[in-house]
Amino acid sequence: MIKHNCGIFGVFGHKDAAELTYLGLYALQHRGQESAGIVISDGKNIRHCRGMGLVSEVFTGESLRGLSGKFAIGHVRYSTTGSSSVKNIQPFIVDYFGSSLAVAHNGNLVNASELRSKLESSGSIFQSTMDSELLVHLIAKSKGNFEEKISRSLMKLKGAFSILILTDNQFVAARDPNGFRPLCLGKIDGAYVVASETCAFDLIHAEYLRDIEPGEIIFFDESGLHSIKPFPNNKHSFCIFEYIYFARPDSNIFGGNVSIAREGLGRQLAKEYPVKADIVIPVPDSGTYAALGFARESGIPFEMGLVRNHYVGRTFIQPSQEIRDLGVKIKLNPVSEVLKGKSVVVIEDSIVRGTTSCIRIKALREAGAKKIHMRVSCPPLRSPCFYGIDFPTKEELIAFSLTVEEIGRRIGVDSLGYLSLKGMLDSMPIPGNKFCTACFTGKYPVPIKGKVSKLAFEKIR
Repeated sequence: MIKHNCGIFGVFGHKDAAELTYLGLYALQHRGQESAGIVISDGKNIRHCRGMGLVSEVFTGESLRGLSGKFAIGHVRYSTTGSSSVKNIQPFIVDYFGSSLAVAHNGNLVNASELRSKLESSGSIFQSTMDSELLVHLIAKSKGNFEEKISRSLMKLKGAFSILILTDNQFVAARDPNGFRPLCLGKIDGAYVVASETCAFDLIHAEYLRDIEPGEIIFFDESGLHSIKPFPNNKHSFCIFEYIYFARPDSNIFGGNVSIAREGLGRQLAKEYPVKADIVIPVPDSGTYAALGFARESGIPFEMGLVRNHYVGRTFIQPSQEIRDLGVKIKLNPVSEVLKGKSVVVIEDSIVRGTTSCIRIKALREAGAKKIHMRVSCPPLRSPCFYGIDFPTKEELIAFSLTVEEIGRRIGVDSLGYLSLKGMLDSMPIPGNKFCTACFTGKYPVPIKGKVSKLAFEKIR
């Protein structure tokens, strides 16, 4: 199973900024379930509420009432760099030169170790293990006015970053020049809102204006907003896994709708790997729209043969392999009445290590499935991600060391088919050359210094 990255949300100029940010984070909860935080300013002072857990666990009516102000940024986190601890909760806040500054970041910086070493050697003292904290130190050491400090600091970062910055009386939104992670701009009641995905705008009835462009920095003030583009023009490298897995299906990102993209992947998968079967079932939720596309293209009936438990919390105690396996079964339960005696096509969004797939296939057979054909709506994952997705080391990826046929035997299916790279890119709602496909091809759009493995990369962060 792939772990989520992070979600960010911000409001500029609304009397209910804290409440809107709370709702925005609720809509973005799928992007991170480890911790959540809101930082708010009344134009003079910054206040915050942050904690470990889900949005519903961290914030209460009382805590939100204590966050008065018209400017806010919020963050939901899954750690891809930095440990899971209270000190790494975002937005990250510091005081410097009599002012406060908060940062909310989605993405990973590939030059974090290099920057941190330089900053520490010049006297910087870090409070966390997050790469996001680097920006705060860079801003503090930069010269010039606020806009110059921000642009000069951001230009030193390499990798993936969609970032919100809040001071006592200033608000900034920025996106890296490759545009790895989505970031969009909206408006509600004359106030501006910024979010990782448009589903957050839908919840609060905000109007979507446009995507924040790759390499764009937007500064918000009393007169409105103005943007600059100080970065060199880079080739766009949108994360294709946002369409395959991460983003909510009701969101529009990178100029296209997620549910339509996933259905297109399923249709293409049916063309590339047709099969005779009785029913098509998804692995919910991310496989649902691809399964609909596969069913519609193939003419095989769509059924919900796996039911997801939406109330599964984090499991802290896992004393044995048997208990860990039960943790997978808790999330998805097969419906034996739908599966018994049937030849089944299972649509999965991806296979990472293969261990979860093994457990699911075994459960489907125990529920009475006669034959099981698995179809995957992306190519085999053979390389780790350094831009904000928690893919494991190359050696842990099952497709790195095994062929498709060997993977099929390992997980116990009667047949296995992965969508081709070309088929995946052709199914996208925007041109395929705008995407990062490093996790499939090993070709990284922002170079990783040296031949560093994912494990070594994490250790130096």
